Amino acid sequence: MSVRDMVEKDYYAALGVPKDASATDIKKAYRRLALELHPDKNPDDPKAEARFKEISEAYDVLSDETRRREYDEARALFTAGNTGGHPAGGYGYQPGGFRSGGSSAFNLDDLLGGAGAGPGPGPGLGGLFDNLFQRPPTGRGPRRGGDIAAEVTIPFEKALTGLEATVRLPGAATCVTCAGCGARPGTTPRTCPTCRGLGVVSRSQGGFALSEPCRDCIGKGTIIDSPCPGCLGTGRREREQRIRIPPGVADGQRLRVRGRGSPGERGGQSGDLEVTVHVLAHPVFGREGHNLTITLPVTFTEAALGASVKVPTIDGAPLTVKVPSGTSSGRRLRVRERGVPRGSHGHGDLIVTIEVTVPRPADLSPKARTALQEFAHAHPEDPRTSLMAQMEGRP
Repeated sequence: MSVRDMVEKDYYAALGVPKDASATDIKKAYRRLALELHPDKNPDDPKAEARFKEISEAYDVLSDETRRREYDEARALFTAGNTGGHPAGGYGYQPGGFRSGGSSAFNLDDLLGGAGAGPGPGPGLGGLFDNLFQRPPTGRGPRRGGDIAAEVTIPFEKALTGLEATVRLPGAATCVTCAGCGARPGTTPRTCPTCRGLGVVSRSQGGFALSEPCRDCIGKGTIIDSPCPGCLGTGRREREQRIRIPPGVADGQRLRVRGRGSPGERGGQSGDLEVTVHVLAHPVFGREGHNLTITLPVTFTEAALGASVKVPTIDGAPLTVKVPSGTSSGRRLRVRERGVPRGSHGHGDLIVTIEVTVPRPADLSPKARTALQEFAHAHPEDPRTSLMAQMEGRP
């Protein structure tokens, strides 16, 4: 990350978070945008691809505590006073350049070092900030691979028992054609003549030097003249990954698998794989946390007199539950330990919601209709009495 990036790019705005956002909020914002803008979901959309690269760059900086602090300090330093009212002799950034306490203005290119680049120390303001802002040259040491986001959809039943699933990961494996170097077989990458393999160059101005990633090799230290046809010079290819989904996983839950992301560079460790699990709906059962839910229809007679009725289970033979006499529609019965697995803490419960069914007039025989009328005469009641009393303000 160059000083120019720190000054000109607003990474907080790119992710849509405030400057005082927590690390958790930044991570959530990036995940949401990454899922929305991922190239797999937006094929042949250059705008989405550009935004995906923008948020990835922003997250790379803001998710690292040290880099975020350096970024905040740099922007605070260079943008001080840009709204006016800055102390005399101070500098404020404006579009197109900085201005001093007087009326004269100068361009950011003049401050950071204009034309001319080359290895070794030289003039430029950048040397003043090398120790504060600059990370180790990207062309030298190992570099950790990037994290990969993937999705998998599983049946409702499998979410309870767990399973091994296959996910497709673009760019997650080393290309077997070029062994990861990115060059066509029979050729090799050459050392970048501009930075001499360092991955960084120094731009000179005055008595200082500013180091930033080499633009010719994009900070890699090498140039590929003949890209590999298998990976188009990236050194990466798509692969399938088998992952273990534990019992009890919930819809929308994210699983992180360490070291299963993109391979690192120059011996660096691989990134992580984060898989979002989608669970298909079930036609009979629902879920509330670690509890399974089911709606159980019962007849008016069963609800009034009580009965023992069978309830289907998702993992075996039906079980019998006792419906107490006088049960109203909507009452919930609990069957212990017949719900979702929760690790070493057993299972959740099965919640049975009673639904009293009312026969349709067309289904009533003359005898049944007569019996209902006799019941109404034998047991006269008005269930709306208390409701009316409350509306009239009577006790």
